[in-house]
Amino acid sequence: MNIFSPFMHRRTACKVILSLQTAADFLTMNILTAENISKSYGDSDLFGGLSFGISQGQKTALIAKNGTGKTTLLRILAGREDADVGKITTRNDLQIAFLEQDPQFDENASILDIILASEHPHAIALRNYEQALLALQNHSADESQKKLDDSITQMDSLSAWDYEARMAEIMHKLGLDDLSAKVKTLSGGQRKKLALAQTLLTPAGFVILDEPTNHLDISMTEWLESYLSRQKQSLLMVSHDRYFIDAVCNQIVELDQGKLYFYEGNYAEYLEKKELRVIQQEAELEKNLNTYRSELEWMRRMPQARTTKSKSRIESFYELDEKVSGKQVKKGAEINLPSARLGKKILEFNYICKAYDTNNLIQDFTYTFKGGEKVGIIGKNGSGKTTLLKMIAGYVKPDKGSIVMGETLELGYFEQDGLQTTDDKRVIDLFKDKAEQISMGKSSFSVAQFLNYFGYGYHEHYKLYSKLSGGQKRKIHLLLTLIGNPNFLILDEPTNDLDIFTLNQLESFLRNFAGCIIVVSHDRYFMDRVADHLFVFEGDGKIKDFPGNYTDYLNHKREKAAMAAPAESKATPKPLKTNTSNKPTYKQIQEHKQLEKDIETGESRLAELEALMNSGTESTESIMQWADEYAVLKSEMETKTDRWLELEELIH
Repeated sequence: MNIFSPFMHRRTACKVILSLQTAADFLTMNILTAENISKSYGDSDLFGGLSFGISQGQKTALIAKNGTGKTTLLRILAGREDADVGKITTRNDLQIAFLEQDPQFDENASILDIILASEHPHAIALRNYEQALLALQNHSADESQKKLDDSITQMDSLSAWDYEARMAEIMHKLGLDDLSAKVKTLSGGQRKKLALAQTLLTPAGFVILDEPTNHLDISMTEWLESYLSRQKQSLLMVSHDRYFIDAVCNQIVELDQGKLYFYEGNYAEYLEKKELRVIQQEAELEKNLNTYRSELEWMRRMPQARTTKSKSRIESFYELDEKVSGKQVKKGAEINLPSARLGKKILEFNYICKAYDTNNLIQDFTYTFKGGEKVGIIGKNGSGKTTLLKMIAGYVKPDKGSIVMGETLELGYFEQDGLQTTDDKRVIDLFKDKAEQISMGKSSFSVAQFLNYFGYGYHEHYKLYSKLSGGQKRKIHLLLTLIGNPNFLILDEPTNDLDIFTLNQLESFLRNFAGCIIVVSHDRYFMDRVADHLFVFEGDGKIKDFPGNYTDYLNHKREKAAMAAPAESKATPKPLKTNTSNKPTYKQIQEHKQLEKDIETGESRLAELEALMNSGTESTESIMQWADEYAVLKSEMETKTDRWLELEELIH
């Protein structure tokens, strides 16, 4: 049995393995416990026999390949779907907030109606307050003023003004400032943001998020990771954003072939530990296969007369047969498709302009592409990023200026809205409409072989496109874009809903792609690995060409802010006795030394507590006491470590 345990320190990853003997004792600490959870659809088994617990304050990222049951597992934990087998147990007072991939709302409701639909006392009080304010504008002053006064009294008594301030922060950061707007007027991205805001404002001890960063621009994503890091709720989320996972979570759980594997630490540490696990599995599989071949030969030679010893050996053979049947450890296929040759003249923007009404998106932008360029585009939502891509694809015409394309240019356009198809076709037919044979380097494949190569088993080829998961649909759209032999790729948010394994394949392909790439993505990890330079949409039609990837750009912004800070600080009077030099004071040096001693002592005590809790010989009461001490000490250690890091930077 696996437990989501909060044993992770910022400086040192505490490796905690709970024995089977003590795991049952730890269930009493969990806010949610899943026991023997299984789920199937038709003949397809998603997962079986999953048992785990979620503990207070734990922040966990769940990763898995598309179509393997991530979203289904989240829905089961949130109570939106039933498991075929097993049960979910929660603490009596546990409230769960759940962000779904495809949220559904009343089309005629306003944003404010959706946000304040909760029956929590703070939400009710704020709803009454907002209604009283509205009534004051439309009805007689005396009656409406009394309602407003009563609602203010109610807000005061519940201390609900903090809830209002939190709502204002969330709505503003997510770009949902017009609270009177109706749901039917919102785009798909705005609806997902509304669902996210509703989830964040739901008073809950356990928050479940399914792809929370989809449709958020980079600044929104950075705000969200900061917001979630400050919260004390338990968190379980599915996300493909690896920087986001590192910033928010302290544990990664992988759902692989129907089983869960648990990793403490960040994404890089997960990759290292997973590689070790795969190597061990391959070695074990090879050992079992060798034994299986030997035992299979014995089974074929064995006479019909059965002795007690032979019956035992036969039973062992069938157990071994289960272990090796279909258990091959498969590594993801690399995407390696040829591209058409590019000529000297590729693509030119000549003083192009584009505006919608008073919204100036692009103003006098000029650029000439060179062979092999990989350009990332960043900027706030609505700043014109997708418009530029659509102009390259010929879907939108510039108001002024010209776009000149080379004669050898072959575009491949991956659209943000997904594959545009009017007929609900089978997967294999979507590809056969493009080509019967597909070339990959020096090799040629049939459509069926091609799909199997990229992880779509033969039994999936005849599925209707509409029956695929969101991530599977986007992967199909991506592969259809690539097989057209393009030499200039236009990628609009290609990372949304793709699993991390497909993203790694895509990144590898794009780095080795011989043609040009222009890509819009809010996935900072993806942009760092793919883009050589950036088009930064700064607003009011301005586009800046920045020579570097996203992390380079972020560091550049921070350096500019740091250089501007001294000028701002001169205008602000500072208290006397403030140490304005870069050198640490004697008091800070002594504090730094003492913190090092305290942290070393604390880490030693944490290790002792872990050993005690893992011993398997102590009573549940003792384990609970040690767990309480662990939680308090861990919190103190994090505070001290934060201070130690501040002083370390100052001193060194």
